[in-house]
Amino acid sequence: MRLNEIVQYLEELAPLNYQESYDNCGLLIGDKNSVISSAVVCLDCTEEVIDEAMACGANLVIAHHPLIFSGLKKITGETYIERAVAKAIKNDVAVYAIHTNLDNVKHGVNAKICELLQLKNTQVLAPKRGVTDVGSGMVGELVEEIDTLSFLNQIKSTFGAGSLRYTTILKGTVKRIAVCGGSGSFLLPDAIEAGADVFVSSDFKYHQFFDAENQIVIADIGHFEAEKFTKELIYDFLREKFPTFVVRLSHIKTNPVNYL
Repeated sequence: MRLNEIVQYLEELAPLNYQESYDNCGLLIGDKNSVISSAVVCLDCTEEVIDEAMACGANLVIAHHPLIFSGLKKITGETYIERAVAKAIKNDVAVYAIHTNLDNVKHGVNAKICELLQLKNTQVLAPKRGVTDVGSGMVGELVEEIDTLSFLNQIKSTFGAGSLRYTTILKGTVKRIAVCGGSGSFLLPDAIEAGADVFVSSDFKYHQFFDAENQIVIADIGHFEAEKFTKELIYDFLREKFPTFVVRLSHIKTNPVNYL
């Protein structure tokens, strides 16, 4: 299969114009006309993931987080990014990133989180101007109300969080839940406005927890944990579209955070 076929499908699935202005989605390394034998799907494209792809004969890595995010002015091997880029180029391994464009589509990252939490009646939390089904975060409802602390423990277990940071429990049960994969603190006002009982996301700074203002419970599960199932989402899309094409899930643990 030619790389262009895969790129075209991924960009139909999550159009590049849906990415945020700061992002760098799309084909980062590789020739669109090259023939792809198989692909490895991961959350983060590290040097170890490139090694993994080479070891299994894959010449394409599809990652959620862009390997090249801001300006790359040199490739001397001094940083983990430079080493991964150099190794990919040297060994003809193409690298594709599908990041905030996949976050922003209604069938993307946040839909996967909602599925795992078994939320119903879901909708985009902060739609982009002029559309209702494209935008940041999602909000939905549990099938039935659940004890708040039990729900927090359920989140911790479901996403394998090493720890869970949360604000004051406001009431005994919760039902309406807002979610955002990755860094979602910017959506806190939207989650409150949507009437969510809990906002599940990550990367809240200390002072941002005060912004809950006793109106919502913030549940910070960690960035990796909030997006760990994204590679399964991408894998499932590719397997459905190209059933005879070999796609593998990366087995490399790329979470840089450890917990005691």
